[in-house]
Amino acid sequence: MTDAAQADAFVHAVARDWRTAPLTPVDRALCEFAAKLTHHPHDMTPADLDALRAHGLDDRAIHDAVQVIAYFNYINRVADALGVESEDFIKPWGM
Repeated sequence: MTDAAQADAFVHAVARDWRTAPLTPVDRALCEFAAKLTHHPHDMTPADLDALRAHGLDDRAIHDAVQVIAYFNYINRVADALGVESEDFIKPWGM
């Protein structure tokens, strides 16, 4: 398998279900954090930050991750609220 094919297979695996994708421990921790922040933001505690620190992330990296997660949550809600449809030049890919 070529590098491009491996990268594509990895992206598809993450998009299908990050919980079963071949993620590194730090990437899995980031996905868990992102899922919690997205679906249960009121349940976030300092322990969630400590879990990321335990994987070697410093406060700057955590801050940057929170900014990206929050931005995608924000922009998706804006798009949903306004009925924005996907661009027709972007072809859907199988999951």
